[in-house]
Amino acid sequence: MRFAVSGSYGNKYAFLGTKETKLAHRETFRKNADFLLSKSWTMCVVASMVLLGTAGAYEFAYPQEAQSRSRQSAPPNNVKLSSNSSAGEVHLLPVQGNISMLVGAGGNVTVQAGEDGILLVDTGLASMSDKVLEAIRPLSKRPLVYIINTDDRGDHIGGNENIGKTGRPVPTDSQRYAVADRVAASHAYIIAFQTVLDRMSTPTGQAAATPEGAWPNDTYSVPQKNLYFNGEAVEIFHQPANTDGNSFVLFRRSDVVSAGDIFDPSEYPIIDLKRGGSLQGVLDGLNRLKQMVIAADHQEGGTMIIPGHGRLSDAADLAVYQQMVTIVRDRLQDMSKRGMTLEQVKAAKPTRDYDPIYGSTTGNWTTDMFIDAAYKSLSGKQETSQSHGN
Repeated sequence: MRFAVSGSYGNKYAFLGTKETKLAHRETFRKNADFLLSKSWTMCVVASMVLLGTAGAYEFAYPQEAQSRSRQSAPPNNVKLSSNSSAGEVHLLPVQGNISMLVGAGGNVTVQAGEDGILLVDTGLASMSDKVLEAIRPLSKRPLVYIINTDDRGDHIGGNENIGKTGRPVPTDSQRYAVADRVAASHAYIIAFQTVLDRMSTPTGQAAATPEGAWPNDTYSVPQKNLYFNGEAVEIFHQPANTDGNSFVLFRRSDVVSAGDIFDPSEYPIIDLKRGGSLQGVLDGLNRLKQMVIAADHQEGGTMIIPGHGRLSDAADLAVYQQMVTIVRDRLQDMSKRGMTLEQVKAAKPTRDYDPIYGSTTGNWTTDMFIDAAYKSLSGKQETSQSHGN
């Protein structure tokens, strides 16, 4: 950087006194000029460092972010994500690890694919079976091996028969009896809690509501069932919530939880009183999930959650939903302790501040149905039930 000085500025002190005085003034001018030059140079250096630092931070942050998105969101090989968002279409959303989320089939379908084959958590509606099969076939060269049902609702088990019969199980000593006794060997394992099979096979003690090919053929009645498939541990947990037969699934290596209807950020929780569901059971399930999931930076990312319905979620989404259910539970409990009737509770609108987000006045599960079932489950008056998706 050059510092320009006019000649007139350097000579304007020429008339001032003696030679020594002139020299003193010239020295003062020189020092001031050097000082200004050094200050200007310093300011340029600082500005340059700030600009370089900002650019460097951007260059560092952007590749890290892009790498993270690539690692967590890159679609599996040979899969073309559909851009058609019209009704009646299914869409595959890569989550992380070897887990994907299939939406548009009724309930959300969790897909784990790898060298061992394909595992599904729930199968959606029966009418969507062909489209589900079309979406999952390219994910692995090996066949479908496992189906895990999180409950016995039609939007979660509807595709069991049509999708399951395309599977090819890998029998083990503990599972060989199930293949031999219930279905032919050319059928995927269908895993669920024991009460799911009980209701699907003889729900009223008479004719079965669903065909035998859709029944679970590998049930469990203990708190937890474990698998090892496609290079990762798969843990299936029993959690009474919406019914007494709910399950949720943790894929440990991929760090993904398939929550089923225990967590549904699109609406108030479903409570099926006739099937043993309760508001407190849902809250217990949410609390259990909250202890298991781990957030990443700024409480975002980390463990991903595939809900029974609605958008892909993380720990922050779960915390918001859990807090809502807790607050509504506390309000209803307080109203019940004060002796308010169900009609008075509904008139008081205990969910008013949450209705714009989770409420509905139409459909299979309205706000009025939720308050009715939640109040009765907390007060012990479980005469009626509502069912979602049936």
